[in-house]
Amino acid sequence: MNFGTKGGPQRPGFQFAPMVDVVFLLLIFFMAASVYGQLESELNITVPTSDAATPITRAPGEVIINIDKDGGYTVNQRQLRIEELKNILMDIAKLYKGQPVIIRGDRQTQYDHIIRCLDACARADIWNISFAVFKLEEEGQK
Repeated sequence: MNFGTKGGPQRPGFQFAPMVDVVFLLLIFFMAASVYGQLESELNITVPTSDAATPITRAPGEVIINIDKDGGYTVNQRQLRIEELKNILMDIAKLYKGQPVIIRGDRQTQYDHIIRCLDACARADIWNISFAVFKLEEEGQK
C-alpha cells in the first residue's frame, strides 16, 4: 500500500484565521487605549498657557483632577465634592506612595478651588503634583 501523496509535497497555504484574530486583538487594544487616554481629559476645561510648558509624559496610575470654572472636582469622569476628593486621595496615598497627581484647572477657576485641591493633596501626603497648561504660541505661528 502506498500512503504517500500523489502530487508531491504540497505548499503550505496562508492561514487567515490567526491573522484575523491578530487584527481584532490589535483593534481592541487601540480602542481601549484611546478611550482611557481621553477619559481623564475633560473637554469643557480650558487650561491656561505658559511659555515654559513641556509635553507631558503620563506615568502609570497617575490621578488627574479636573477643576471646572464653577469649582467642581472631577476624577475619572465622576463629579466629587471636596470631602469625597479628600477621601479618595487619602485612600490612594495609603496604597501608592509617591502617587503622581495632575491638576487641570480651568483658566477661569477661582484660586481658592485650586488651593482646596492642594490642601487635600497635602493632607493625603501627596507631594508629586503637576499643573496642566498649554504651551503659549508665538505671534507668528497663530
